[in-house]
Amino acid sequence: MKNGKEKIMRITVLYGVIVLALALVAGSVTLSVIGCSKKMTSEPGMKTGTTTSTGGSTVSGKAEYTLFAATPAPAFKDAARYAPPARTQFFNTEEYAYINENGFKSPLRDPLSTFSIDVDTASYSNVRRFLTDGTMPPPDAVRIEELVNYFSYDYPQPTGQDPFSITMEMSQCPWNWNNMLVHVGLQGKNLNYGDVKPSNFVFLLDVSGSMSSKNKLPLVKKSLEMLLQELGPNDRIAIVAYAGAAGLVLPSTPASHERTIMKALDNLSAGGSTAGGQGIELAYRVAWENLIPDGNNRVILCTDGDFNVGMSSTGDLVRMIEDKRQHGVYLTICGFGMGNYKDDKMESLSNAGNGNFFYIDDKSEARKVFVHEMRANMFTLAKDVKIQVEFNPAKVKEYRLVGYENRILAAEDFNNDLKDAGEIGPGHTVTALYEIVPTGLGEGVQRIDSLKYQKSEPTEPAYDGNEILNIKFRYKNPKEDHSQLISRVLEDTPRVFAETSNNFRFSAAVAGWGMLLRQSPYAERLTWGQIERMAQEAKGSDEMGYRTEFIELINTSKNINS
Repeated sequence: MKNGKEKIMRITVLYGVIVLALALVAGSVTLSVIGCSKKMTSEPGMKTGTTTSTGGSTVSGKAEYTLFAATPAPAFKDAARYAPPARTQFFNTEEYAYINENGFKSPLRDPLSTFSIDVDTASYSNVRRFLTDGTMPPPDAVRIEELVNYFSYDYPQPTGQDPFSITMEMSQCPWNWNNMLVHVGLQGKNLNYGDVKPSNFVFLLDVSGSMSSKNKLPLVKKSLEMLLQELGPNDRIAIVAYAGAAGLVLPSTPASHERTIMKALDNLSAGGSTAGGQGIELAYRVAWENLIPDGNNRVILCTDGDFNVGMSSTGDLVRMIEDKRQHGVYLTICGFGMGNYKDDKMESLSNAGNGNFFYIDDKSEARKVFVHEMRANMFTLAKDVKIQVEFNPAKVKEYRLVGYENRILAAEDFNNDLKDAGEIGPGHTVTALYEIVPTGLGEGVQRIDSLKYQKSEPTEPAYDGNEILNIKFRYKNPKEDHSQLISRVLEDTPRVFAETSNNFRFSAAVAGWGMLLRQSPYAERLTWGQIERMAQEAKGSDEMGYRTEFIELINTSKNINS
């Protein structure tokens, strides 16, 4: 009995202690709440009986001034794993069209390779922007032909009636030594500056809210100021701006009225949504009303590509721009900024408008586009330039066009003068590369079973000569609708890689860099170090420093990738 009573007493004491502890804790919390309430009512601006807003909700009356401060939970191991992602006000909505990289084809099954030339360079400066910011670019932002054509090459000036010369060279392929690399270069005839036709430019400027950052509208103004310095007294400038609605900021004005033009530019500020379709319609109308029949008529669109109000369908815009180019008004597009950069839409529009597509990431790029290469970029030497290559199956087992994926044409498009293609400006260089697998040597990637119902064999002429390919070009003079034809052959006389031209080795280095950036399956065992050595050895004179910058970007790519 004694033991039972002692046990009951111990339990009673234990419960008593627990109740007392709970009471003390409750009293402490009550005192804290009262203290907090008194403190809040004594804070400046906190008056009894008034209403205030706290985090979007309304609190009113004396009793409701009691606020509870959030107490942070104690830290625990691996807390970062379970923490929600940090909130940010920056949303990246950049868009890039999917690139399905060209593969190897057999000349027996696909005898013709047909594509439109491309002198756009937007991809290079956009890739540079990613790398400068310390990140690798998305694979679909890397268009290899635009990386290669960012640079000028030392091709000979044309000597005949044709507006461009053709240079071809072949050697070992640096990313697969079993294969060969064919280099094709076009050189546009330099402009006769004593016979320059006057220009009718309409600056179409995006001033929507998305253009407010310093690398957008402020850089647009600086870029156009640079272009203005390159124009003559017979050139004219008009400015159309668009945001929630489109409007004429400056009617067509002689370029010599620099103060008037700059004042109109300086008065622009960013704000509102983006009525891009309305802006383009108005800009073309202004260009048409001030058309110079034998001159250079062009709309220059500067935007981050965020068309979200009005006629925003890419298809609708493309059809309208295609119609306008038939009347002699071309379109050049300059992309600016980051975050909502619509690369795919702007490239489609520039292709439809017989113009170029650039990405301006800084003042140096603006100077390249609008000063150093202004004549090549803003004038047209030849339009609808197409290339068609036929490989000799007795010499070539497989071939692969490096880049130009979104410029591929059907074989029948080559002779169709109604089919649009690319443009070359005065002094422009255009470069294309083919990786080929020689018969009996090398190795491709695609393997196709033998056909059951037919068999393709090289014809006798394929074995007669030493030709490895026949290449044809079609182009139109800017004011004509019928194309001219040029044809050349390349003999099977490859050079040792170390003895090839700087043009060959530097373009191969740039293409290899693009393949590594894209993580291409065709890059084989190519390394950043190999690319750097090739580029360094083939740098040449590099008057403007663009090739030196490229070598620095190779190192940046290597460091980020590692």
